[in-house]
Amino acid sequence: MQSMSDEMLVEARSAFLRGDDRTAERLLQQLLLSNGRNPEIHQMLATICYNQGKFSKAIQHFKRALEIDPAYTDASVGLSIILNDLGKYDEGRRIFQEAQERLDKMKGRPDPWVDEKIASKHEELADLYSQYHRYQEALEQLFKAQKLTTRKAEITMRIADAHVHLGQTDRAIKDLRALVREYPHLVPSRLKLGLVLYNSNNIAEAVEQWENVLIRDPENPEALRYLKMAQAAGITSLGL
Repeated sequence: MQSMSDEMLVEARSAFLRGDDRTAERLLQQLLLSNGRNPEIHQMLATICYNQGKFSKAIQHFKRALEIDPAYTDASVGLSIILNDLGKYDEGRRIFQEAQERLDKMKGRPDPWVDEKIASKHEELADLYSQYHRYQEALEQLFKAQKLTTRKAEITMRIADAHVHLGQTDRAIKDLRALVREYPHLVPSRLKLGLVLYNSNNIAEAVEQWENVLIRDPENPEALRYLKMAQAAGITSLGL
């Protein structure tokens, strides 16, 4: 059950980051039923509600995120922005004060999110190395993040990207195949595996991965686009 929740959270986060609020909201609402104490779920839902003009619901989710994790800066900032938009400037300023007071009370207690926070910093450093094409150093940071985070699938896909940039395509394919076996319903991993296989001239297996995506998500635009690309390369039995 936990692995399914992790898988769903990865999909929700991916949809949220690419701006697919409809898909993200549907997945996040399902996650609330099984994992309502994850502040990230409330933070993403709050942002989606804000984008939809549902300010009251957005405020509720941001406040819930802060109740769970008073140190969750994104929630504090988001809540203050909404309150300022509504002209509630004093309340917006008070949010930061209350968050600081809660942090003061928690001093000396172990932070349950410390590993995730450290993992996030390793990811940020990996991003910086990647910007300068220093992919070996980026890979080392991603391995450190992978050991700390619960977002194993997401980090594994980033590790695969680094391997590809380093010319280690076989290693990338091996990691992505293992990820697909562990999370067979995780669409982003199948899309990525298919693309790496395609670029390695393993077109038939790439097509198989993308067709599997369409079984789960018949309207997936990336899978449809990639299959047309494969068809143009000479594969005709796509079943479309």
